[in-house]
Amino acid sequence: MMKATFLIAASLTLAGCGATTSNTSMYSVHQPVVERTNYVIDLASDGNGIASADQNRLNEWFDALGLGYGDRISIDNGDGYSSTEAANFVAAAAAKRGMLITNTAPTTPGAIASGNIRVVVTRSQASVPSCPDWSTTSDSNFNTANHSNHGCATNSNLAAMVADPEDLVRGRESGRLDRNSGKAAVTTYKTKTGGN
Repeated sequence: MMKATFLIAASLTLAGCGATTSNTSMYSVHQPVVERTNYVIDLASDGNGIASADQNRLNEWFDALGLGYGDRISIDNGDGYSSTEAANFVAAAAAKRGMLITNTAPTTPGAIASGNIRVVVTRSQASVPSCPDWSTTSDSNFNTANHSNHGCATNSNLAAMVADPEDLVRGRESGRLDRNSGKAAVTTYKTKTGGN
């Protein structure tokens, strides 16, 4: 009787060591998270386009942001009163940097003054905030579970390498190849590197 009591107590002690939450599937609990940040600038319209001082501000702002692949530029007219010349100037400034204007602007805080336009640059970044996870040890795994750090390397590398983090959110339409975006990427690369 004494031996049986000792074995039960020993097994309960060992079971208590592996009582932490465990992942027994082959999937990682650490998945990439995509965060969006909106950068905003309001520009004054003089009726014939954008005021000359704000033209310089816009170009300097674009340069400071270092626009790149995956960034989305949109124009919010607010009350819709601003001129199409102003929107055309923004589109031309974006085109010089190999960027296109998207059709819809995200909602941003604050009112847009009458006659002004708001330029919004939306930038997404992917990361795996829960990694690394060394909360469990590998020597006391009695549930045939994965280590707490399982999947961190793969998913962190995926988040770091994906060209457009938005692809992790909704992917791309299958069967459609956008030749213009590929051409724009090659043109931008050649311009920056001085290639032919």
